[in-house]
Amino acid sequence: MDNELLIKMYSFTVDSKEPHELAKFYGALLKWEVVLMGEEWACVYAPGTNQGTYPSILFQKNPEYKPPVWPERPEAQQQMAHLDFAVNELEEAVQYAIHCGATIANEQFSDDWRVMFDPAGHPFCLCQMKSIIESAHFALL
Repeated sequence: MDNELLIKMYSFTVDSKEPHELAKFYGALLKWEVVLMGEEWACVYAPGTNQGTYPSILFQKNPEYKPPVWPERPEAQQQMAHLDFAVNELEEAVQYAIHCGATIANEQFSDDWRVMFDPAGHPFCLCQMKSIIESAHFALL
């Protein structure tokens, strides 16, 4: 089947006014490789995988980017998506994320995860998943 259609996930793309700075934040948070691609693009990917081997997080420059309001409020910029990260030690991961440049959301809705904001204001979650993250079946550590 040489003509078989192939569709594979390459990246999850995130808008930012400063894509290089946001890539450096996620690179530090995840301990992933950072590639700066011109002035308008940057990428992070799992170490040792070579860019494109596994899905990455891609950051694109958008001078009109406005951070979402979370939790949502009428008439405010809404989040379109957010990233979840599995962690084995939640409070340690929260402190590490803060060290990398994240902030904690004022409102939290569970003891099992923490809603955080990256330096550009995108929400992301650190999720307590010790058994999953330590599983042999979990990828991209």
